[in-house]
Amino acid sequence: MAPPLTPMLRQYRAMKAQAGDALLLFHLGDFYECFFEDAVTVARALDLTLTARNKSAEEPVPMCGVPVRAADGYIARLVERGFKVAVCEQVQDPAEAAGLVDRAITRIVTPGVVTDPANLDARANNYLVALCLQSPRPGHDARRVAGPLADGGAAAVGLAALDASTGEFVACEVAAGRDLADELSRLAPREILVPAPLAASGLPDEVAQGAAEGRWRIEPRAAESFAVPGAVARLEALLGVSGVEGLGLGGRPLATGACGALLAYVEETQRVAPRHIGAPRPYAPGGTMALDEATRRSLEVLAPASGGDQGGRGRGAGSLLALLDLSVTAMGGRRIRRWLTYPLTRLADLAPRQALVAAAVAAGPARARLRSALDRVADVERLTAKAALRQANARDLAALGRSLAALPAVADAASAIAPELAARLDPLDDVAARLAATLVEDPPAGLKEGGMIRPGVHAELDELRSLREEGTGFIAKLEARERQRTGIASLKVGYNRVFGYYIEVTRPNLHLVPDDYERRQTLTQAERFVTPELKAYEEKVLSAEARILDLEYELFTELRDAVAAEARRIAAAADVVAELDAAAAFAEAAARYDYVRPELTEGTEIVIEEGRHPVIERMPLGERFVPNDVRLDTSANQILVVTGPNMAGKSTYLRQVALIVLMAQVGAFVPARSARIGLVDRIFSRIGAADDLSRGRSTFMVEMSETAAILRSATPRSLVILDELGRGTSTYDGLSLAWAVAEHLHDDPGLGCKTLFATHYHELTDLARTKPRVVNLTVAVTESDGRIVFLRKIVPGAASRSYGIQVARLAGVPEPVLARAQEVLANLEGDEFTESGQPRFARRGARRQAPAPQLALFGRDRAS
Repeated sequence: MAPPLTPMLRQYRAMKAQAGDALLLFHLGDFYECFFEDAVTVARALDLTLTARNKSAEEPVPMCGVPVRAADGYIARLVERGFKVAVCEQVQDPAEAAGLVDRAITRIVTPGVVTDPANLDARANNYLVALCLQSPRPGHDARRVAGPLADGGAAAVGLAALDASTGEFVACEVAAGRDLADELSRLAPREILVPAPLAASGLPDEVAQGAAEGRWRIEPRAAESFAVPGAVARLEALLGVSGVEGLGLGGRPLATGACGALLAYVEETQRVAPRHIGAPRPYAPGGTMALDEATRRSLEVLAPASGGDQGGRGRGAGSLLALLDLSVTAMGGRRIRRWLTYPLTRLADLAPRQALVAAAVAAGPARARLRSALDRVADVERLTAKAALRQANARDLAALGRSLAALPAVADAASAIAPELAARLDPLDDVAARLAATLVEDPPAGLKEGGMIRPGVHAELDELRSLREEGTGFIAKLEARERQRTGIASLKVGYNRVFGYYIEVTRPNLHLVPDDYERRQTLTQAERFVTPELKAYEEKVLSAEARILDLEYELFTELRDAVAAEARRIAAAADVVAELDAAAAFAEAAARYDYVRPELTEGTEIVIEEGRHPVIERMPLGERFVPNDVRLDTSANQILVVTGPNMAGKSTYLRQVALIVLMAQVGAFVPARSARIGLVDRIFSRIGAADDLSRGRSTFMVEMSETAAILRSATPRSLVILDELGRGTSTYDGLSLAWAVAEHLHDDPGLGCKTLFATHYHELTDLARTKPRVVNLTVAVTESDGRIVFLRKIVPGAASRSYGIQVARLAGVPEPVLARAQEVLANLEGDEFTESGQPRFARRGARRQAPAPQLALFGRDRAS
């Protein structure tokens, strides 16, 4: 039988019961300790030494700990590994405790509610998402929630996303299936809240797959937390409103339920009302361009495809984000990332942003002043969130105060670029002045050390400090007086934390000690004494010191609460700062890199003169980047088939067209001599692939899955780029599929999307003989003595050869191998056309025609 637990361990067990499935860090002296099963888990996860309490007992209690001062780093590591961490603090002064110190869980840290800027990517949001799914009919498989419901419609999902570290709060309703998958891919949440019954019956595939891959953590919640009445009550209490119709949530019950679940979770984990969170911003994904994960990856929008931030949260060099993010503030960096993730599809939305960027381009000196002023602004959003959640220290508030003090200079510089935005920028003079007047210039990090509050702020504090500072003079006078009174020249007055103030007398002089000296401590060579006068002084000074610390902490918490009360004002100012910074960054990129303002239209034509790849042109590749033109429309130039040898620049050409369109639709200037962009609703990219072993899919399966998604989801307003489609299988299978896909894109009346199709199958150029909207382009090369030179210029026409053997020669393949390859190639090229001169691949009814069921690959299933 195990021995009974000590009172402290019983208290630990009680706190652990409250923490549930979270690991409990229990404040004990200078450490956070873990016991029992949590100690084993934490020691393993953090590679800590596992020790034990009551080692001599028959069943010692496993134990490990981390220093309080370094705890944030350890907590971050645990959360990064997917754990929840409950922090249990001492909420009573140990000196005042009659027995056990009172303790309470003050916060629970989970991947979705990390708020410490030191443990976050400054230029990326950290989203917590809640999903409120429409209940399926009885017997319906929740994992296939995209299927029709009893009412005949597609399943709907309410989605709310919140960044607790900034207060950003958005909500929408989307169709389950691909739309939900795309939205989750764009948000890249760290944690997703779902109703517990759904988690038990089976999550939708797109949610479960992301969890299995470690992209997010699933947190099942009671179904009641998603109920609309409770959600409305939470929103009303937080925002001080009556009803949610004015918030834009009227008629969106699923989105409202998701918002309520998020707020309940944040309040539960943070143990404080999140006053920095404002009204949720409803949005419709249909008003923005959808970019699926494969397209973002292949276009290297947020990270280079070769590595770096594949999780969607970094700022890897070699990406479009890294190129365009010339922002000065972290808030501006997050805004640029959001713009790139949600390109706009409506002229009415794009025109103001593009005009703002154009004004910043034109006003060079004012832009320089603006960026200089912004350079003095720290991450106001996250500092304010820390204050609202009662996690900010004095250094955080001092940094916030300095940032707010810079806002008038920001507004002044912005007035020459964007007068309306400048007028909206609240200078927050009152908040900045109070922070500056209250806090010292460089306060300490700790909140219980004192030294935070300026002189003159509080009369009692000033008096107590004077008493403390006068102590040095009092001690010197007392020491001199006692030496004279006793005749002990070596007598000295000292202090230590254990015994307090004392008078020290060496042993040879003990016979001179007066009767009023009271012995306090015996040393080898001396004795220490106190007098009634010294004891009275000590009590006075120590009580003053304790009162100083208490009073400073009180004044600091009052200040922090005052900042929290202004959180939404500060958030509104931060929103303007982010908008100005992002626009100025786009303008700076345009000025540095010679970009032009694109003409945006509601038409279907895309015309780019001397376009360039924005990222590749900045790379030191040892040659001048060659610009190229493109014309795409739905009447005569719908499908451009681009041929040419490897390394000639086909893939670069495809990507640069897509990136120029993307840049235009986020409001940026573009790398071209001129550009007229008919707005597209979606960009699809099928470029390159690799085995997806985690899902058991080969390269070819990945390629076909992405192709199927394009054929099912593209519209006449979409832009599609396909590179080397079909290369993952045998030559004839690949060529057959590539031909059929191109025909389908051309002939299907519901498609007609603008398409760039790069291929090594030069047989595909024969499509132009039978399809009126197919145009052939090729990359110009010159050849001399069996060697080729890439000219990088896209010209009309078709490549009659792939030049693979010549590229192999450049790579150093031995000449005998190249000679034999030339012979085999000549044999293979002898049978391209029928006896009547028609391309063989244009014939229908051939013996090897694919069985009818395979045509499902090209079927249009909009619900998926």
